[in-house]
Amino acid sequence: MTESNVTAAICLIGDELLSGRTRDINVQQIAGYLKPLGIPVREVRIVPDVQEEIVSAVNALRARYSYVFTTGGIGPTHDDITADAIAVAFGVGIGHHPDVFAALQARYDEMGTEFTEPRQRMARIPDGASLVENPVSGAPGFQTGNVFTLAGVPSIVQGMLQDIGHRLQRGVVVNSITVRASGLREGDIAEQLGKLDVEFEDVNFGSYPWFRSVTDHGVALIARSADKAALDTAAERLMSLVKSTGGEPELIEGEAS
Repeated sequence: MTESNVTAAICLIGDELLSGRTRDINVQQIAGYLKPLGIPVREVRIVPDVQEEIVSAVNALRARYSYVFTTGGIGPTHDDITADAIAVAFGVGIGHHPDVFAALQARYDEMGTEFTEPRQRMARIPDGASLVENPVSGAPGFQTGNVFTLAGVPSIVQGMLQDIGHRLQRGVVVNSITVRASGLREGDIAEQLGKLDVEFEDVNFGSYPWFRSVTDHGVALIARSADKAALDTAAERLMSLVKSTGGEPELIEGEAS
């Protein structure tokens, strides 16, 4: 794995995501965390609470990408089967981790809550996995090989990510700029933008229109590159492109809508 090809994938697990009942924000959260580390997210999959589907997805993703992040399915209920699926994917056993079991027992004792058998399920960790700290609710995630298994609750995911960054190899950081133009239409600049994309081999261009009302619409043109000089030049060309249409461009560091 070289500095330039460190990549990641995300596997979202849960019937509630596929049914539309739950809106995911973990992709944005994980991708945003990895971006300044130079680790781009190249693929996202959503799979149901079916062990075979989880195993198949995890094995495919971990073979293709440097790191895989799964979210969901490590709670106390019957449909929380991710830990078992990860164990199957890696061909290892699974059981109560003594340290996790003791910590959860103490936590529930402190709360005056019974540490029931369903709650004890959260102490089940695949053999050989390393723990990922959960500063929010106590029950940890875990790392198996290049796969990080996290909870599904966004606030817990955010907390768990803080115990992951130090484990990751950094890649090349890609910077970005946005040239935002009110009133601009994509059709006005599509041909010229395509030519810029061909001309600048080390810069990726994107066009993102917005339409809030007949008086509030436009296009955000975004350029991304690891080459700062090329990015600066691309920004100047995008500004000129917008001006050539009669628009008034607004240059913004980073990505903006």
